[in-house]
Amino acid sequence: MDHSLNIVIVDENPVRAAILTEGLREAGLTEITHLEGTTNLLARIYQIDPDVILIDLENPSRDMLEQMFQVSRIVKRPIAMFVDQSDTASIQASVDAGVSAYIVDGLKKERMKHILDLCISRFNAFAKLETELSNARSALEDRKVIDRAKGILMKAKGLTEEQAYVLLRTTAMNEKKKIAEIAQSVITASEMLK
Repeated sequence: MDHSLNIVIVDENPVRAAILTEGLREAGLTEITHLEGTTNLLARIYQIDPDVILIDLENPSRDMLEQMFQVSRIVKRPIAMFVDQSDTASIQASVDAGVSAYIVDGLKKERMKHILDLCISRFNAFAKLETELSNARSALEDRKVIDRAKGILMKAKGLTEEQAYVLLRTTAMNEKKKIAEIAQSVITASEMLK
């Protein structure tokens, strides 16, 4: 674990926050900020720009959970949420909101290092999956654009599919652009000439 991690603890209860802080300090972490209230929480978290966020909600209300979920959706950081009691809907909502670790009745200082490691690892794994999914979607969209442009070139110039692709690829290399960019230009020009 990186001992220079900047960690924010969001907890209205100073005793519970002290337990979290002590557990983190025993794990060798020293950059810890405790936010007691939730007023302007998002702005304060942005200002601190933490590496990890620990949220302790003891007995969270629906409004409090919704505010925490907004934070987890907007702030792309590993988030561990500690609660004393929970239900299936709250757990599902937390996971959907991007909470990396949802710990029920687990506020013990000895567990902090392990929870933090799990939280960061799960966040990184999920972020990698999101990146891979985004790249796959982008590649699929590029493929659709290229196929459409090939069709336009085949029809307009009487080319085979292979010849249309070679023309797109050659033009892309000559223009120092991606094939998908050239393909989009072909589509745009074709629509303008209709």
